Amino acid sequence: MSGLLIAAPSSGAGKTTVTLGLLRALRRRGIAIAPGKAGPDYIDPAFHAAASGTLCLNFDPWAMRPELISANATLHRSGDRILVVEAMMGLFDGAADGKGTAADLAAQLGLSVVLVVDASRMSQSVAPLVAGFAGFRADVRVAGVILNKVGSERHEAMLRQALEAIRMPVIAVIGSDKALALPDRHLGLVQAGEHASLEGFIEHAADAVSEECNFEFLLRIARQGLNRPSAANIDRLPPLGSRIAVARDIAFAFSYEHMLLGWRRRGAAISFFSPLADEAPAADADAIYLPGGYPELHAGKLSQAPNFRAALLDAAARGIRIYGECGGYMVLGEGLIDAEGKRHEMLGLLPVVTSYAARKRHLGYRHVMPLDHAIFQRAMTAHEFHYSTLISEGEGERLFQVRDALGTDLGPAGLRRGQVAGSYMHLIDLAGIAA
Repeated sequence: MSGLLIAAPSSGAGKTTVTLGLLRALRRRGIAIAPGKAGPDYIDPAFHAAASGTLCLNFDPWAMRPELISANATLHRSGDRILVVEAMMGLFDGAADGKGTAADLAAQLGLSVVLVVDASRMSQSVAPLVAGFAGFRADVRVAGVILNKVGSERHEAMLRQALEAIRMPVIAVIGSDKALALPDRHLGLVQAGEHASLEGFIEHAADAVSEECNFEFLLRIARQGLNRPSAANIDRLPPLGSRIAVARDIAFAFSYEHMLLGWRRRGAAISFFSPLADEAPAADADAIYLPGGYPELHAGKLSQAPNFRAALLDAAARGIRIYGECGGYMVLGEGLIDAEGKRHEMLGLLPVVTSYAARKRHLGYRHVMPLDHAIFQRAMTAHEFHYSTLISEGEGERLFQVRDALGTDLGPAGLRRGQVAGSYMHLIDLAGIAA
């Protein structure tokens, strides 16, 4: 496996910006790349796709079976492309049960780790920090360091001298630059599709990474992986239908590309439509998928989308399968209360009212077991991340029984009425089913 894992000691070190800069810099040099994101993040992959010009896949060592990760990695890097995966959190940070770290992913796929260190508040202390990360696991190889937020030439010299003492190569040095910060909001970065100047930002990041970068060494360590995963046609999450219409715009942007890939490999045709543009799903769709996103920020516009509303109500009346996740679940409900406390009427296909005014963070991996096998038949893994809350939930068939990463029973979640169903869970993979 040819590839790199761009990791850091902790969140906030700047690894997303560094990854974007590297992807664009490699693209400029004509290097074939396959971008990836570790963990359940559904925002960063859109930035990676913009920087690389190539679809970005998630690789989740907690929620995905090893055979799915291996098969998707092989498929993604077809044509001998170099896999460049951005880690989540710190290199050895995992779920509540301690499993599913970015280090686990590096070990499984044989990826060389590039450690991004925020050097803004340290000098010689960089050496014991990096040495500790490099020596923590024998099956994880920290091959080099990118020094980020370096204050001056003198600061750089001190950092380099300290790292020379532990024989740790410096791959690149990036100076302090406020223009390299990305804006964020309650679920992470402001989405790539909402940046009017995203292309300029990526170009600037590429320039910053390239200024002092040893690309020859970077490409050499990228090709030192040992594992060669199989591309077997493994068991995957089954598609919702044979012709699936997927909502996609800045209010419905949180769909996992690996799941859409899996549906296509099972023979499903996928089309896209924008509820925010008041578009209806394809007329021949036999299933409609409303993924997560930010409906709480666009509730007024969604409530005033007559074509979208009429098409969804008609599809439900005709028995078309409709499934909503997180934000999609909120839109399938009766009402959505925005941050100012104003209620907006949603589709009314499920007896649910949600509120972004009554905010509470819900975050973590989930084990989900279908309670009503009309939509799903097998145990799955999922991720939950939202600040909205359920104000009311009426009668309907319960969809899932849910446990957290530690196995704690969180009770039932989600609802189904006929062929319309939804929950706050973002489904990721089948749960531990052998290939």
